[in-house]
Amino acid sequence: MSSSRFPATVDDVTVRLIAAVVLSVAVVTLATSQWWLFLVLAVDFTLRAALGPRFSPVARFVQRWVRPRIAALPVPTAGAPKRFAATIGALLTITASVLWLVHVATGSVIALDVVVGIGVVMVVFPALESVFGFCVGCVLFSGLMRLGLVPEEVCLDCADITRRRTVRVVS
Repeated sequence: MSSSRFPATVDDVTVRLIAAVVLSVAVVTLATSQWWLFLVLAVDFTLRAALGPRFSPVARFVQRWVRPRIAALPVPTAGAPKRFAATIGALLTITASVLWLVHVATGSVIALDVVVGIGVVMVVFPALESVFGFCVGCVLFSGLMRLGLVPEEVCLDCADITRRRTVRVVS
């Protein structure tokens, strides 16, 4: 899954900081019922998943302004599972955005209830990543690899953990 757009290896510290920004936006969204903020996250997740972190405004912000102020050394981690996690984020926030628009157009309470449910997930998942370094999307990606639904060559670093020590980190 590595391409010139999405690095094979990323800095886990940066990823966790990006998750903290997503968490912050999701908390504000839930606390204020400003559901249009899911549109902002949907665009960012979609850019990050489709084109890589260089095209994500949130990732660019973290890489330029936040990460340089954190003294921790880079921690290399495989990029493919993080890209998969961004894809999940894109799907969730796109769904929330569409359902919010359905609610606005029709007044559907069910659509709004689903948006709120997705909002809770969009708080829990990035909280687990940013606070504990637990990536739900990465666990799902690993499970799909074990089931043979994701070929080993998609993420050689995932298949062979010993390769992680020799791979250069791209931020």
